Amino acid sequence: MNWSQQYDPLGSPVLSTLVALTPIVVLLGGLASNRVRAHWAALAGLATAVAVAVIALGMPAGLALRSAGYGAAYGLFPLGWIILNTIFLYRLAVDSGTFVVVQRSLESLSGDRRIQLVLIAFSFGAFFEGAAGFGTPVAVTAALLVGLGFPAIEAAVFSLIANTAPVAFGALGTPLIALQGVTGLDLHELSAMVGRQLPFFSVLVPFWMIAAYAGWRKMLEVWPALATGGVAFAVPQYLMATYHGPWLVDIVAAVCSMAALALLLKVWRPPGEAPRKAQTSSEPNGAQRGIVWRAWMPWLILTVLVFAWGTPWVKAMLNGISAPAIQVPGLHDVIMRSPPVVLADKPEGAVFLFNWISASGSAICLAAIISGLLLGFSPRALANTYAATVRRVGPSLLTIAAMLALGFVTRYSGTDAILGLAFAHTGPLYPFFGTLLGWLGVALTGSDTSSNVLFGGLQVITAQQVGVDPTLMAAANSSGGVMGKMIDAQSIVVAGTATQTRGQEGAILRRVFFHSIAMASLVGLLVLVQSRIF
Repeated sequence: MNWSQQYDPLGSPVLSTLVALTPIVVLLGGLASNRVRAHWAALAGLATAVAVAVIALGMPAGLALRSAGYGAAYGLFPLGWIILNTIFLYRLAVDSGTFVVVQRSLESLSGDRRIQLVLIAFSFGAFFEGAAGFGTPVAVTAALLVGLGFPAIEAAVFSLIANTAPVAFGALGTPLIALQGVTGLDLHELSAMVGRQLPFFSVLVPFWMIAAYAGWRKMLEVWPALATGGVAFAVPQYLMATYHGPWLVDIVAAVCSMAALALLLKVWRPPGEAPRKAQTSSEPNGAQRGIVWRAWMPWLILTVLVFAWGTPWVKAMLNGISAPAIQVPGLHDVIMRSPPVVLADKPEGAVFLFNWISASGSAICLAAIISGLLLGFSPRALANTYAATVRRVGPSLLTIAAMLALGFVTRYSGTDAILGLAFAHTGPLYPFFGTLLGWLGVALTGSDTSSNVLFGGLQVITAQQVGVDPTLMAAANSSGGVMGKMIDAQSIVVAGTATQTRGQEGAILRRVFFHSIAMASLVGLLVLVQSRIF
């Protein structure tokens, strides 16, 4: 028996919107307070979402519970799988002593914390976003920054801020490919339109991040490095998005950014930083290079495997030998989305893809095992380290499961659509608020891909009604959405887990919330201007 979503269940758009907001207020309010642990905030938000769905929206309780179970499973796999194996690899590097060498080699490029933030959190993180996405860049870069000596909270905060401008092209263009699928718009036109929006922010983010970290005056001291890293990312981002497509945008742009920064640091140093010392060790240069290569080996293996896992032909091959997709019983194609959210009644699919071989987390796990063996760990030692990692990360994995359960209840009950329709009633200012709808979608679901799937069709329909280019607004959903990655609950828990700051998720949220809404508003203003041009 099918159930249709109701978008004004209380007979008043204002009251329905306020009720739909309740689970979000409970979740974010709990996270932002100093008195509620993240898992309790997530469970409270989930309970509220289920109550709203059943009592206010008339959703059958069985459907609400199945939605929650589906979301919890997705939280554990693939998201939790990525986090667990990333921390496993990091622990192997620390326990082997090679991470100290990685730290020193990065410091040899620049000992300046500001430069390290741009190089690792922004440029290096963008590479992992392009190759894997779905939490990988935050987990990897936050762990690296902690290893370099950054305070744990700062490592989490600035990894989140940096993981914004590259997100729309993450995981080999997955968000835009999904957006094309639900809107029917031309993929290259969508890619090109996002390529006219996000490069501005690719230049801005390094400056913004360092200003937040060290203040305006300290930011201006290193402006050559910030401009180099940002522009060397933004220009390839624009060119690839416009003339090639969404698939390799982040990877090419990240490599260009890292290479440009490395070249700059050969001829320029931040004020007050001493020139790099000449080789003084009695050890031969070849031996020194060998030690450095051995230390970087786990991360190089990780990069190669994650990139290979993300290529379409490898993923297709591995999916062919993974477990089949599982249609969630009693949920798949049972819930109907209705106009005006979609053009015609459309069933909501619920397919759990347990692609345990082709998942990015499996590539990370394989990289960790290979690296551990090459670093001299015995199989028994690897197993002991993995068990210790599971014990350390376990509570955070449960928190992520609860967060995703809340997000999926929101999606399948239709509360997300109620909020989206509220944004659609903003008339001439719709380009601005439509962009914020993308931001809200990512804040709710934790994924630019999910936000595009949820609101892409609504953006196109509303744009046609208000006389705005549908391609512009579909792209704006993705471009605005990337700024919501900072505050979505899953990303915050990932950052907290990677930096071992469990219980301080509220502090992280408070640190990043202003940056998220401010940058989303700037994207909205840009789209508003573009709506008068295109």
